[in-house]
Amino acid sequence: MDTWRYKAVDPGGRTMSGTMEAANVTDLEMRLSRMGLDLINGRTVSRHGLLTRFKRVSRSELINFSFHLEQLLNAGVPIVDALRDLGATIEDPTFRDVVAELVEAIEGGRTFSEALSAFPGVFSKVYVSMVRVGEESGRLPKVLADLAGMLRWQDELIAHAKNVMIYPAMVFVVVGAVIGFLMIYLVPQLTSFLENMDVAMPRHTRVLIAVSDFFVAWWWAVLAGLIAIPLVIRYLSGASPRFRYRWDSFKLRLWLFGDFMWKLRLARFSNYFALMYASGISVLEALRLSRGLMDNVVLEQAIERVHTQIAEGRGISEAFASAGMFPPLIVRMMRVGETSGALDEALYNVSYFYSREVREAVERLQPTIQPLLIVLLGGLLGWIMLAVLGPVYSELTAIGF
Repeated sequence: MDTWRYKAVDPGGRTMSGTMEAANVTDLEMRLSRMGLDLINGRTVSRHGLLTRFKRVSRSELINFSFHLEQLLNAGVPIVDALRDLGATIEDPTFRDVVAELVEAIEGGRTFSEALSAFPGVFSKVYVSMVRVGEESGRLPKVLADLAGMLRWQDELIAHAKNVMIYPAMVFVVVGAVIGFLMIYLVPQLTSFLENMDVAMPRHTRVLIAVSDFFVAWWWAVLAGLIAIPLVIRYLSGASPRFRYRWDSFKLRLWLFGDFMWKLRLARFSNYFALMYASGISVLEALRLSRGLMDNVVLEQAIERVHTQIAEGRGISEAFASAGMFPPLIVRMMRVGETSGALDEALYNVSYFYSREVREAVERLQPTIQPLLIVLLGGLLGWIMLAVLGPVYSELTAIGF
């Protein structure tokens, strides 16, 4: 099939445009007609339809999609009509095309979850699995409401994480720029001043001059190294499982940020696991799906050990305790949840606790970094002033000033 860019008109007379896969213009017209649109014109484009299946849409679009679809289904609107109505209001052309293909797939006899699974870049495995459970249990609107809430919670959590990462990144850029200016521009001029005075230079002054000479001669190598290091780490993480494990373990132990990343992943795991369990997904399947959400090999392997032990017949809290990677709070809450039969509520409590910890970590981090920045820049400037003015002062003292 070719990909067509079309312009069409809806029953209300509004002009719409987008892209869609079709065999020819007649097929395109028939597909648009089933969506309640009349074709005005269309042309083929070079983009291959397969690529649209892996394009991502914004999380806000997915939240709105889930919320509005849940509202329409609760109102008794058939799912195909609900999807058509949503497709007419979506502004993102990529997502609009996805919704149009969902309509076609359902009209072709596929279930809603089967249609969603064709777009892994838009709908995650957790999303598709929960929709499948909602279809089988007849609680699809409730599941969609839970998914919208989960996505909103995740959006807020990621916003907190970005706040933590953006500020240190800005600090790093500022400090790097200041160091570059001092070493490449200011220190060489001060060095010329000292050389013209023909004064004896102490060791710390010679060290400063050597560092400055290095930056002047090799600034391009320093800059290239700063760019290349993240790329090398990403490559090695994908090519070497041993390196990936060590790197992910290092990130969890990193000063200031390691504890934050640990709590962020624990909050996400607890929330997703609780939501899937409450929706009717089995413990083993929920663990299997949660494993891919951790984005850390160390924690993924810990969940895999838990999955194996539960499959062998051990209790849930016992398996988490023996994994050696989960705090006593999670183990204790799971034991309470197992005993009371309310495992999902216990996990929601854990998620709430760690979400609050993440927010508090963000609030503590910036006041911690600001004094460190002042001390670092003050120490650097003090070293430069001492290295430059110290020899001058010694020389003036020696001649009687």
